[in-house]
Amino acid sequence: MEKSKNPLDWINLMVSEPFYFFHFLAFFSYFVVRISSSHILSSEFATHLLHRELQAFLALLVLFAVKLVREETWEGFVADTLFYGKGFLILVSLVLDYHLALCYAIGFFVIYALTQQPPYQGLGNSSKLTPLQLEVLLTEGNTSRFWLVEFRSSWSSVCIRTSSFFSDLSITYSNKNLSFGIVDLGLFPNVAAKFGVSLGVSMGQLPTYILFEKGMEVARFPEVEFEGKSSHLPIKTSLPAF
Repeated sequence: MEKSKNPLDWINLMVSEPFYFFHFLAFFSYFVVRISSSHILSSEFATHLLHRELQAFLALLVLFAVKLVREETWEGFVADTLFYGKGFLILVSLVLDYHLALCYAIGFFVIYALTQQPPYQGLGNSSKLTPLQLEVLLTEGNTSRFWLVEFRSSWSSVCIRTSSFFSDLSITYSNKNLSFGIVDLGLFPNVAAKFGVSLGVSMGQLPTYILFEKGMEVARFPEVEFEGKSSHLPIKTSLPAF
């Protein structure tokens, strides 16, 4: 991960984004419960619980370090860290009281149902396009020779995890011959069929990257097989020179 956020940016996200805010409240509540219940726990049980908490914390640190090295985007890193953190919190709560663990499980399910991790907001040198704007750019052909367009959806977890890739690509490779555009199929689902993109989760076609030359499609990733499913290889932030 080459880019990191300023600490103030993370604080702002934690306060302004419900996804992060409710997760923060859920994790912070464990400390409140733990401190308030310390006086009713026997010394033997308190020691046992402390050992389990330390084990969970050390395991989370190991996973944190592994993901920090292997994950390519901050969005993916945060998503994985929260996932493992929620799992360990429920397991530790189960040692303290199974009612508490059940409350956390229900709480995290509600957060999952009502909130969504925000995607990377930077555009780099790319442009957000409506279907009409894209059609005009492709048909008039008076701008760039090539257009690389990302078809994404804000409800797709894969799109959110990879949302910073396209911005990085546009900053590195945009020039007079190659321009970058983004079409949000969550806002314009009717245009998906026109460009041969399936919105089904099981199809694995989100995000889809289509390269246009003078208004004609010349390549796409992932490629669509005969059955309609896509062959999804890992996305890398590199392109051939134009």
